[in-house]
Amino acid sequence: MSGLLFVVSAASGTGKTSLVKALLERVNNLHVSVSHTTRGQRPGELDGVHYHFSQKDDFLNLVNEGGFIEYAEVFGNYYGTAQATVKEQLAKGHDVLLEIDWQGAQQVRRLFPESQQIFILPPSQFDLRERLSNRGTDTVDVIEHRLSCAVEDMQQYSNFDYIIINDDFNKALHDLEAVIIANRLTLSQQANRHEKLIQQLITPTEQ
Repeated sequence: MSGLLFVVSAASGTGKTSLVKALLERVNNLHVSVSHTTRGQRPGELDGVHYHFSQKDDFLNLVNEGGFIEYAEVFGNYYGTAQATVKEQLAKGHDVLLEIDWQGAQQVRRLFPESQQIFILPPSQFDLRERLSNRGTDTVDVIEHRLSCAVEDMQQYSNFDYIIINDDFNKALHDLEAVIIANRLTLSQQANRHEKLIQQLITPTEQ
């Protein structure tokens, strides 16, 4: 039985990464695909755990071979999701979650139209500005630029299957988990997972 493919996207500062991390602690058989990147390895990061760290030439060769489901260049570094890894996990019946931006989600949608795509929104622009400011690492101009980019990103919400508002973290986490569980309970998934049981239940017994 093939696993399910989920995509979670959001604008910067919306809390996507924290939600995904908490989700993985609550839901079994859900795997996050480890991305490839050409950026340098930072202290404390492990190759194959946080990222697959690649040389730029190797990365671009894989791009030319069609080896990525999606990839993008961000601030001079490349990031991408390997197609072979995701397909292998799905073939084993594992559900896979991709935590990527909306451009990546668009690429995934073309290759995996059956993927379930979730977009996380903040409760307001004011709240988002506060979250970006609370990081304490950026100037006002940088924060306003990030907010402007976030607004443009959020305009893509209508291309997704599910919208979750991250106002209350626990409620947003519950909603995210509910999407995963609901998709596991569809007719096609349950019919495959419990084929023998269903056949036993619907087969008339001799009196």
